[in-house]
Amino acid sequence: MKSIFDEEAYAGVLDRLEKLTPDTQGRWGKMDVAQMLAHCQNPLEVALGRQALKRPNAVMRVLLKRFKASMYNDKPWKHGMATAPQYRIEPARDFKQEKSKLLELIKAFHNKKNSTSWKPHPAFGAFTHEQWGQMQYKHLDHHLAQFGV
Repeated sequence: MKSIFDEEAYAGVLDRLEKLTPDTQGRWGKMDVAQMLAHCQNPLEVALGRQALKRPNAVMRVLLKRFKASMYNDKPWKHGMATAPQYRIEPARDFKQEKSKLLELIKAFHNKKNSTSWKPHPAFGAFTHEQWGQMQYKHLDHHLAQFGV
C-alpha cells in the first residue's frame, strides 16, 4: 500500500489535486469537488491533532475495530460508501479556499514522515507510523479517483 510519507506517492497526490477545477464532476457520491476537498481535510486534521473527535461508545468501538484494517490495506473502498456524520460537508464551499487548505494539511502531514510518536485515533485506536501514512494516502486516493484524477 502506498503511503503519503513516500515521496513519489506524495508528489502524485499533489499533482492529481492540481488537475481538479471548480467544475470537475464526481463519478459517484453526492459531494461536489469543493465539498470533497473540505471532507478530505478532516482525517488529516485529526491525525495532526488539530481536530478532536468524540470517542465512540464501547459497542461502536468493537464494530470499528473490525473495519480498522480496511483503513490502510490494499483493498479499494466501495464507491458510494456512507460517510461518517462528522465528516459530511453539507454547505457549499469555496473551491480555491478548500484546495489551498487541503494542500497545506497534506504538506504538514507529509512533514511528519520522520515522526515516531502518534496519538491513538479517537475511534480506531493506535496505528503505526506506516499505517497512518497508508491510511491518509488511501483516503485521498479514493476521493481523487472519485473525481477522475
